[in-house]
Order: sequence, then structure tokens, then C-alpha cells
Amino acid sequence: MNISNKNIFRKESITVEFFYEKTKGRFNIELINKEVDLNRPIMDQNLHRPGLALAGFVDLFSYKRIQIVGNTEVQYMKKLSAEKKKETAEKLFGFDIPCIIFTNYNKPDPIIIKLATKFNIPVFISGLTTTKLSYLVSDFLDDQFAPSLSVHGSFTDVYGIGMLIIGKSGIGKSEVALDLIERGHRLVADDVVILTKKGEGIIMGSGTDLVKHFMEIRGIGILDVRSMFGIRAIRFQKRLEVIIELEVWDSDSEYTRTGLDTTTKSIMDVDIQYIKIPIVTGKNITVICEVIALNYVLKHYGYDAAEVLNKRLRTKINSKNNDTNRSVDYFEHDFE
Repeated sequence: MNISNKNIFRKESITVEFFYEKTKGRFNIELINKEVDLNRPIMDQNLHRPGLALAGFVDLFSYKRIQIVGNTEVQYMKKLSAEKKKETAEKLFGFDIPCIIFTNYNKPDPIIIKLATKFNIPVFISGLTTTKLSYLVSDFLDDQFAPSLSVHGSFTDVYGIGMLIIGKSGIGKSEVALDLIERGHRLVADDVVILTKKGEGIIMGSGTDLVKHFMEIRGIGILDVRSMFGIRAIRFQKRLEVIIELEVWDSDSEYTRTGLDTTTKSIMDVDIQYIKIPIVTGKNITVICEVIALNYVLKHYGYDAAEVLNKRLRTKINSKNNDTNRSVDYFEHDFE
């Protein structure tokens, strides 16, 4: 099964209304001029502090970004005369600014609120410090504008490892995920998995708002994992660390025997460990998935079983030792 990067999608913009609804409770944000229209686009995920713009230098003013006004800007504006303050605000609001957020409970001057309302620019106040608010808003915008990819598979958390199970339709991806849930692991998403690039080198996986933690099992129908197994059986997102592809045994295909060579698959320019598992009668795929997760953890902490055995073999060969003794010396009279 091919996970194609051609299907990557990215939001071009979000509205100030969407931003406000999603962040007002989390970031302690309050709208001051409620009469303005919030249907304004935010098209840049970066933030801007308009210090130089307030001082009159607007040649490099990043006006398309959310403007964060902290103590420094507020103290500067307080020292201006009423006429100069009005002139500065009019010049600033002449640009198509998405919105302005005042931090540290700094309430803007009535002149600024009046002019912002005139130019239909939303003004917000937050009780958070400038540093903390900037971090939270940047993180939120990074999520909204991050490149995403929709894939068909089952995404689970196995021993803390984010494991995406893919394969042809009907091969048993959901059944393996259901067996893992029964054994105490957690479901992130089934059928439709949304992969989002979070920063450099991190891919996060989640489900859709519509499907969430429902599963389709052929022969049974739709199952609600949260209602059936409880809150312990689900999680809303997880970092993707391993991709497992299930395929019917093919004698012409090559499958890893030693594990010395790690295969990866590139997802949005991030290399993710990739393992192909052939399905044959009697093979317990669930246990194999658990072993893959545990082995991944061991490697993370510096222990690679394949490398250890390979090193022992090389040492034995290089020692030119013809000793053929058994690996176990039995105790006297112990014939059990």
C-alpha cells in the first residue's frame, strides 16, 4: 500500500472568529469591541509585535500576522499625546491587520478601541504574559497551518509507541487493532487517519471529528470503542513512530530476517520506521505488533538484539575457536 505525499493538504487561512472560539477559554482571551466582524482571514502562522510600526517605521511591517501588544508597546503609547496617539493608531489600522491582542490585562486606550472598531479590527485582551501567550498562540497556529495527510489504516498506541497499521482493504487491519485494544492497548483512529507534521521530524496522528473512535469490523458492523472498552482504550492523538504493512504471504517478496537493516518510509519528509509483515495461517499478528513496539523501545534505549547477536557471531568467527561444546552444562544427575 502506497502512502503518497501527493495527497498532502494545508490550510491557507483561518478566520479570526475560528481563532477566538478555539482559544478564548484556553488562552484567557476576551474580545473588547464586540461590534466588529470576526470573519477576517488569518493567513500567516507567525506572530508580530508592532513596536517599530508604532514608532512610525512600517516599511517591513508584517501586517498580515496577528499583532501581539505587550508592556513595552503599551508604555510607549502612554507617553504619546492624544493627537500623536490617534495619528499612530490610524496609520497602524490602515493596514489589513487580522486582529490585535493586548497581554498582561493591559486595556488599550479608548482612542485605540474606537479607531480599531472604525477600521473593523478586533481587539482582544489576555491575562497571560506576552511570552506565554506568544508561545501558546504560535503553537495553536502551527497546528492549524501544518501540512496534513489522510491515510487509510488503523492507528494504535502500543506500549507507548504510535503504530500505524496499513494494508489492502479487507486484510484485517481493524481486527488487529481491536485485538490490541482487548489486550490493553489504545486506539487513536481507525479507517481514516489524519497525519500532521508537527515541527521538524515529528508526525502526529489523529482521527476525524466525524468518525473519532468508531470501528468497522466486517461481519459485525460498527463498534464504539470508547463506549465498549472505556476511556482507557482510546487517545485522541499520538506521535507516529512505526508503520506496519500487512500483506498476504508472497513467495516472491523479500522479508526482513535479521533486522540489521532498518527500512523507513518518508512521510512529509520525515523518515518513519517501516516493517512489512506477511500474513499466513496461524501467525499471531497482534503479538508480533507488541514485540515490534517493545523492540522499538529497546532500540530507543540503546539495545539492538540483532546487533548484539551479530557482534557475538563476528567475535566467534574471529576467535577461530573450534570449541563445539553445548551452550548449557547440565548439573549432575539433572536429566529433567
